[in-house]
Amino acid sequence: MIDINKAIESLDWSKEPKGLYEPIAYTLASGGKRLRPTLALIASALFGGNEEDVLPAALALEVFHNFTLLHDDVMDRAAVRRGRPTVHVKWDDNTAILSGDQMLIEAYRLLSGVPADKLPQVLKWFNEMATGICEGQQYDVDFEHMEEVSIADYMKMIELKTSVLLANALRTGGYIAGANEAQQQALYLFGLHIGLAFQIQDDILDVYGDPKTFGKAIGGDICCNKKTLLLLTALQTADAASRDELNQWLSVNDRPEEKIAAVTALYNRLGVREAAEAVMEEHTALALKQLEQLPQNAACEQLRQLAAKLITRKS
Repeated sequence: MIDINKAIESLDWSKEPKGLYEPIAYTLASGGKRLRPTLALIASALFGGNEEDVLPAALALEVFHNFTLLHDDVMDRAAVRRGRPTVHVKWDDNTAILSGDQMLIEAYRLLSGVPADKLPQVLKWFNEMATGICEGQQYDVDFEHMEEVSIADYMKMIELKTSVLLANALRTGGYIAGANEAQQQALYLFGLHIGLAFQIQDDILDVYGDPKTFGKAIGGDICCNKKTLLLLTALQTADAASRDELNQWLSVNDRPEEKIAAVTALYNRLGVREAAEAVMEEHTALALKQLEQLPQNAACEQLRQLAAKLITRKS
């Protein structure tokens, strides 16, 4: 399989003005899982596709994903990403916004390298994915100011914000390599369910992870009262006294370490982590079920192993 890191490193950001392009190079050099392009390449391999045909889409997906992170970090006021200062901290907000905008443009430029006969459908799916991610981000922002958010609302939000990108990477890679419609749908559903499991694990790690391996500060979701599956489960399952205690801590904004410790203790008492892990495992099982409809080859086994790795990851 193509070395996706080397392919990303080969992208040329030595352009002027440096203030626009250096943050892009910095962002893409910071590593990450390269999950989206890897999924596109594995999906292509499932059907014996030509890697060079799917590489433009794989790179476009990775650049697009990193564009969303630049803007997300500004919106969330996140200070650290992948163990390094975020772009808006290292430079400033305007730089993060403008360099992010340019990354979006670069993503579409890369996507134009897909074989011409496949490009119209790939572009249609890419646009639907991009719109879904923006919708998911807006729901996430809206939820911060809403007192009542259901677990179903939350699951829909993370499907849009996280899962559709993984699902589209898989479907696109399979489509370019010749997958039929049923196989494209199976790949898409695998991506949706594994994406939900992936985000739930992210929520768990934000509370219970190790900052050294997680790549960012622990407890950020608690500090900003983010409506995660853990918080929503706690609010839904707590008795009156525990709910009152939790709501009191949600109103605290000036004692972050104390707040994180107190809310985490409440989560422990309510068994919230175990409940979230059960939902994560349910979606992982649903994802693996989709693989039964795909060719049973080495690439399919890679997807099985990847699914297992995602829900046991520490970062």
